[in-house]
Amino acid sequence: MTDTTRTPPRETVRGDRATRAGRTAPLRDREQDEAFVRAIYDKHGVVLLRIATGMLSGDSHRAQDLVQEAVLRAWRHSDILDPDADGVRPWLITVVRNLVIDNHRARQARPPETVDNELSEMPGPEHMDRVLNRKVVREALGDLTLQHREILLHVQFLDHSVEQTARALGIPKGTVKSRTHNALNALRNALAARGFTP
Repeated sequence: MTDTTRTPPRETVRGDRATRAGRTAPLRDREQDEAFVRAIYDKHGVVLLRIATGMLSGDSHRAQDLVQEAVLRAWRHSDILDPDADGVRPWLITVVRNLVIDNHRARQARPPETVDNELSEMPGPEHMDRVLNRKVVREALGDLTLQHREILLHVQFLDHSVEQTARALGIPKGTVKSRTHNALNALRNALAARGFTP
């Protein structure tokens, strides 16, 4: 009597490659993976979180999710990425930026969420002015284009020079200057429309 149960294909190891049913795939070393992810977070995590939070108008929870996704994408390319290399941070920033854009487009495509955030954001009386100012500025930033928010994040929030910002965004220095000027004007107008004069 023949055995009709199917056995999974046998896995064999050849050097650093695993062969399964005629396919080859690199074997992953758990310790190396953990070290890679830890190195990415240690060297770039804080900056990526600041950038994502600024681009998302202060939404730190969504920012953390997008940074995790960016690190996951880096891990998928860990065979060619070096956390210490000069080009890794700009690559990660580009990934975060693209994730923010994709996230924004996805939110625009679906109906707005109906969540009662007002009660959860009620501050104590001693912090009322600061919280109200922050809320007005966040709303005003939400009126700006993604490009304007991005440039303000680099120049104002991260305190980058024109040259650093140009290098990080891959645009000419003159474009950084004019975009910063336009972004600050747009922010002033958005704040003025809310009766807020900084």
